[in-house]
Amino acid sequence: MAEGTIKRLTDKGFGFIDTGTNQDIFFHSSNVEGVGYDELREGQQVSYTEGRGPKGPRAENVTPI
Repeated sequence: MAEGTIKRLTDKGFGFIDTGTNQDIFFHSSNVEGVGYDELREGQQVSYTEGRGPKGPRAENVTPI
């Protein structure tokens, strides 16, 4: 699993993870595991699996570290 830092969270139920490269990766609240979306915070370390969504890459199985 890859690791990154939550860069931005929205009130619409999605966010972006800083992967450490020039590309951030999108994630949806339905892909968060172990905690609720509302428990996540910007700057928090997470692990995830890179998947494919309708608009490009997305993070799946997002879990706080």
